[in-house]
Order: sequence, then structure tokens, then C-alpha cells
Amino acid sequence: MDLGLVPQPARIEVLEGTLLLGSTSQVHREIDRSLPPEGYVLEVGPDAVSIRGGSDAGVFYGVQTLLQLLPPERLSRPDLEEALAPGPVRLPRVLIEDSPAHPWRGFLVDVARHFFPVEFLLATIDQLAAHKLNVLHLHLTDDQGWRLPVPGYPLLTELGGWRSATVVGFDHPGADVREDGLPHGGAYTREELELVVAYAAQRHVTVLPEVDLPGHVEAAIAAYPELGNGARAQVRTRWGVSTRILNLEESTLRFVREVLAEVMDIFPGPFVHSGGDEVPKKEWIESPAVQRKRRELGLPDEEALQGWFTARIDDIVRERGRRLVAWDEVVDGGAPQDILVMAWRTRQHGIDAALAGYDVVMTPSEWVYLDHRQSRNPDEPVTFPDSPLPLARVFAFEPVPPGARERLAAPGAGRVLGAQANLWTEYVPGVRQAEYMTYPRLCAFAEAVWRSPLAPGQHRDFADFHRRLSRHTARLEAAGIGYRRFDTASPLLELEQLPPEHRISVSR
Repeated sequence: MDLGLVPQPARIEVLEGTLLLGSTSQVHREIDRSLPPEGYVLEVGPDAVSIRGGSDAGVFYGVQTLLQLLPPERLSRPDLEEALAPGPVRLPRVLIEDSPAHPWRGFLVDVARHFFPVEFLLATIDQLAAHKLNVLHLHLTDDQGWRLPVPGYPLLTELGGWRSATVVGFDHPGADVREDGLPHGGAYTREELELVVAYAAQRHVTVLPEVDLPGHVEAAIAAYPELGNGARAQVRTRWGVSTRILNLEESTLRFVREVLAEVMDIFPGPFVHSGGDEVPKKEWIESPAVQRKRRELGLPDEEALQGWFTARIDDIVRERGRRLVAWDEVVDGGAPQDILVMAWRTRQHGIDAALAGYDVVMTPSEWVYLDHRQSRNPDEPVTFPDSPLPLARVFAFEPVPPGARERLAAPGAGRVLGAQANLWTEYVPGVRQAEYMTYPRLCAFAEAVWRSPLAPGQHRDFADFHRRLSRHTARLEAAGIGYRRFDTASPLLELEQLPPEHRISVSR
């Protein structure tokens, strides 16, 4: 029996008979500490449903699988009581044993390049929970917009939260471009962010806040020029990487401390992300004050200077009992070993960081950047000209490639905690396109990061996933989630670079 479950549980046994489920009182839940923390056992018996979980999270994931056994039209919201309210449903009797391979199963939403409403974030959390993903990474600040309120710095959102225009079409570096002339921006209130955090926690999703430092800060410098190195700044209207970065004055380091204090007050999770990627060093090289600082510290170059800066952030975060997360470039500057490294440039950067002793989350752009186009079809939405990232490739992603496992098991190596898919939004201006770029590729990612690693000689069955996904999209539709259509008749078409024209649309 094909139940169309996504992600596919580790073990499914279909039993004889059915159950008429009419009330949540027929669903018995209990904690079983002998199971993995996020593992569960779900049994649909002749009279009742039993869910045992290794923790509250494990029980919760058992309920998510139970919900997928219901008719899709019952899933307008992922709530069992609401799903049963219209009347009883008949379920197949099954025994399911399941647990994730990786403790970190994340998804990034870039709300800095384009601002997204709280309602979109809440709907995204519902889908993360339904797909057993447990981290929502919010990229809150960048050159093109600052979305985080910080007491004492009102201009960060009042001025830094708004840009005067946005590029129309692809932003070719060094070329003249056309802008739309329309102001774009917005910021969240503290109360809205606390709502997002609480809503996520109820669904066993941790919200990871990111404030990018010391680069990607032109919006902040536009609001408070004293944070920069003397050059004029504005909230950036073009994409790409600004050369404006923070100076290293004590007043700027106080600013960093105060921003991070507010971040940690709003977001109670164990991790704080400070960016650290794509930091042009030109302003530091040309700044007499920064060079004086470098010599005082006895550092050989600006790369090491960024390592020193990252260590200062690490100190601030550790004082509050949290752990710092940063992009893989921080390894180049000798960042402290307790930092959790997000490997985005390539999977090899993640392997190298782990071999150097860092714990790692794999998020390589060529495998899990959902802002990449989904085919070579010229009618795909404008985005970066990277190689396409079709559904089949996301499904094939292995957080730890088989050839690296033996090396990563060596003494002194860090751990690969899991993986994360990222939706950067330079070319994603609204909810409709965000859903088009995200689904169903996020469904494939959820499968990739939940399932067990490949055994030697084993292969992934994309045709099986494709068949299950063809049923699973009805659940997305019931929840009001748009997605990129795909051919449900043949998985082979998903491997082609020029898909049928009718798939270039959003189902809503």
C-alpha cells in the first residue's frame, strides 16, 4: 500500500484491517525514553492509535505522520482535532517506526532582501513541522534592509529598513541596470518576532536569528554612519556584496554587543548566527585606525582580524550561554573551535571544517539553495545564473557523502549535525514566488535530511519519491500552499532541463 508519506518513515508495516478514527480521545500518546529523542512508534490499531515518542518532539512527529494518513482535504491546518471535526475517517492499520538521521534539519528565509509578513512565516513554520524540519533560520539584516528593532537605535529600521528602489531583472555586476523607483522595506516589531518564536516552539521548531557582521551591513551604516569607515553609505538598491563593512572602534563593538543582547532577549534558542560571509577587506586595508588596531593586536593580516572580530562575538554569545553559528568563511580566519560552521560554498568546505574540528551544518549552494532556478527553461523566474537545481538533485543530496564518512569518524573531527536548505530572496519579491521556489523542493530536502545515510552499494529511489510526492501535493493544496507544478505521470521528465510549459506556474 502506497501511503504517500513525506518524508518516508524508516519502517512501515501495513497490517490487516482499518480503524474508524472519530476523536482525538482515540489517540494515546506517551513518552518512551528508550526511543531516540525525536523518534516515534505509531501504531494504528483496530480501536485506537498509539504514539510513543522518545520526547515531546518524537510524539509530535508521530502525530505529523498520523495527519498524513488522513484524507488530504482535512489538512487545511496541521491540527488533529480540527482535521477530525468534520467527522470520522477510516485509516489503514499500520505500524510505523521512525527517527531522523540528523538533529539539525533547517530552512533559511531571507527577509532582509525582501520583507515578508509574519503570516508567511507562520505558514512556513506549519510546513516545516509537517515535514519534520526543526530549524527556521531568519536572515534579518543585510545591505538591502534591516528588519530587527533594537532599543536605542531607531534609525536601524526607520531608515535602514527601507531602500529607495529595487533592480528590475537580473543585476549584472558592473553593468547599468534599471530600477523600479519604488521604495521597499519593512521591519518586525519585537512582539511580532516573539509571536513567531512562540508559534515555532509549539511545533518543535527553533528560530535561529542571523545578524550579518562585520559585512553585509550597509543598511546599518546608512542609518548610523559612525559604524563605517568613512565612505558614504545608503540602503543598497542593487544586489551583490557591498564593500561597506563595520569599523573596529570600541563604540562599534558596543553597538554589536547591544544588538546581540536584543537578539538573545527576543530569541531564546541555543544558537545565534552572526553571518561572517563575503567580507571585502578593502576598507580595513585602507583605514589607518583599523591598521593601527591590527598592529596592536599583533595580527598578520585582515583575515586574521576578522577571526579576532568573530572571537569577540563568540565571547558575547557565550556569556549568555548560547552558541555562535557563522558561515564557513570564518574558518579561514581561525575562528574559535566552539563555533558551529554553516558550509555554504561547497560541501567540501564543510568536510574541511569538520576535519579541522568544527561542528558543521551542511548547506552547499549547488545542492540546497532554493533561490536557484529549477530548470533551463527561459520562462523560469529571473534569478542567479547558476546551474539549475531541479527536484531530483535536491532529493539526491546527502549531507555527508559516503566517501567522507570514514574520515569524519577520525579522532578530533567535528560532527556534521545535519543540513539546511536556503531561500535567498534577491529575486523573490513576494509570497507567491517564494512558494514557487520552495515547494516541492523543500519536500525533497526534508526527505534527504531525515532519512538514514546511504549504505555501500545502495541507491536512492527517485521514482518512489516522485510517486509519493504526486500524492503529497494534495496536502500542500489543502493547506493553501503554492508550489511549482511537475509532471506526475513520469519521474523521468523531472530529470529533463526543459520541462513542459504548463509547469511554469504556481498552484493556488
